[in-house]
This record gives sequence, C-alpha cells and structure tokens, in this order.
Amino acid sequence: MDKVKVGVIGVGHLGRFHAMNYAKLEGAELIGVCDVDLDKANTVAKEFGCEAFGDSEALLEKVDAVSVAVPTDHHLFEGKRTLSHGVHCLMEKPIAQNLAEADELIQLAEKKNVIFQVGHVERFNPAMRALEDFHLKPQFIESHRLAPFNPRGTEVAVILDLMIHDIEIILHLVNSPVLSIDASGVAVVSETVDIANARIRFENGAVANLTASRISQKQMRKMRFFQKDAYVSVDFLDKVAEMFHLEDDGKQGIVLGEIGVGDRKRKIIYNKPSTPEAHGLEIELDVFVQTVQGKSPQAVTGKEGREALAVAIQVLEKIGDVSLSL
Repeated sequence: MDKVKVGVIGVGHLGRFHAMNYAKLEGAELIGVCDVDLDKANTVAKEFGCEAFGDSEALLEKVDAVSVAVPTDHHLFEGKRTLSHGVHCLMEKPIAQNLAEADELIQLAEKKNVIFQVGHVERFNPAMRALEDFHLKPQFIESHRLAPFNPRGTEVAVILDLMIHDIEIILHLVNSPVLSIDASGVAVVSETVDIANARIRFENGAVANLTASRISQKQMRKMRFFQKDAYVSVDFLDKVAEMFHLEDDGKQGIVLGEIGVGDRKRKIIYNKPSTPEAHGLEIELDVFVQTVQGKSPQAVTGKEGREALAVAIQVLEKIGDVSLSL
C-alpha cells in the first residue's frame, strides 16, 4: 500500500491535533475531517487542506483509516460505524464507556479483519521510546500525573482522564495479571473524582503506586521503575529518560562509582538515552499508518485498551465512584 487515505472523526481540541499530524506524515494522505459542528469541521479542513464532513458516513466511503476523537459516550456508535465499513480505526482513550462496549468493538474489528488501535499516546512518548533497547522488568513502580484544573475533561473521573495513561503503560511493562487493587480518591472541584491514588499488586510480585490529580498547582508526569540492579526515571512532560544500573547488562554509560568489595565489586552506570525528536502523537499516528501498510506490528491493541479500562474501572469501584464506568 502506498499512502494511506486517512480521516479524523471529531475535531475538537484533540482531534485537530490528529488532523495536523496526519497532514504532515509522509505515509498518509489526509482526505477529510468530520464533526457534528460543521463550522468547526470547515475551519480545520481549511487549515490542513482537506474536505469537511458533517457526518462520518460520507467520510468513511473515501478513506482507508480514521482516528476517532469524539467524546467517550460516542465511541461505540462511531467505532461500530467505522469498523463495519472495513476502515482501520485508531480510537482515542479510553476505548469505550464500559467493558461490554469495548468487547463489542474488539469483536467487530476481528470479524472485519481491520486494525483497531487505542490512543494511549504516552506509550509513544519519546522518553518511553528511548528505553526500548533496555530490558525493563519493574518490580516496584511509582507514578505521578498531576495537572492544574481545567474544566475540559471533568465529565469523567481523573482515573479515566489521566491515571489510565499510567495504568496502560504499567500493564504493558509488568505483563502479569492483577492480583489486587486498593484505591482512594475524592471529588474536590467537580462532580467526579479529582484526585486519586491506587496501589496495584500483580501476580508476579510487582507493585505499582499511582497518583493522579487535576487540581495541582503545576504539571507533573513522572514515573519511576525499580527492578533488580536498576532504577529508571521517566519524565513524560520533559521527554527525558534516565537509568542507573549495575554493569551486568553490557550497556555502556557514565561510571558513577562502585559498589561491593573484592570479586563482588560492580560499577554503577548512568545512561540518559537520546530521545526521538517527534512528539508522542506524531509517533503514535505514524505507527498506526505503518501498521495499516503492513510495515509495523500493531501497538496498543483493542485488547490492551480494554485491559487498561478494566483496571481503571476497578479503581473507580474501590473508590466508590462507578457512575461513569457503567
């Protein structure tokens, strides 16, 4: 396949960025954008040189793949319509409102034999991509995802708005079934949970401690991994990854010192791997397009998106806020 003909369904704040990045991807041709607010669709279409649509049906007849960036309560409708047309789909996170809807979309994608990727963009953050050559097998994880208050997104709890990013990454890295979850959280300035903490234990013994808040004075998006002979720090906001490890894995780096005595003496190595220049969303969409072309394995499958949603719902249930997850 040459250039993939792509479109964007829903061009609000996030959907516009999808259109912008598709417009500059070498492997993609942006055919059109769609929004129920046709004026908004026309504005974005004019900005990026494509056609505007007020309904997705007409757009889906002209494209090979789309990003769906509509509100979560419309994911099922637009997802089913997209997949039923045999069009490859990148669905923004969370995958759906609940697990039943997620299962319906996953099964339809399998039936139609099309790519169904979920938009967990932090998996593609340059800081995470920089660690791909390192063997990460964390046993203890701490994550903090904090943001100043913004009315946009408060229709869902902070778990589904922010924490789910870190849940998906942790599930991917630990790669072990969840054993137990403890969580607490409170609504402060909205009608849903604004600050939350969750502790997740896995069957392989790994433990993750996650904090998410949208009432912070400053932004923070950091994660720390602790594993045998290594400590890894990831700053998603500044797109920086750092690794302190003992010398056994053969990686080169700056020697900070030594630990132990005699034959047990080992060097402490520091690495700050270089990060890609592109933004996470640009990398995410490029991987999606290359997957459609058959040039790249699929990343963040529908099943992985479902697993992240399942854990997020369990966190909500532990807190006692299930109103937005059913």
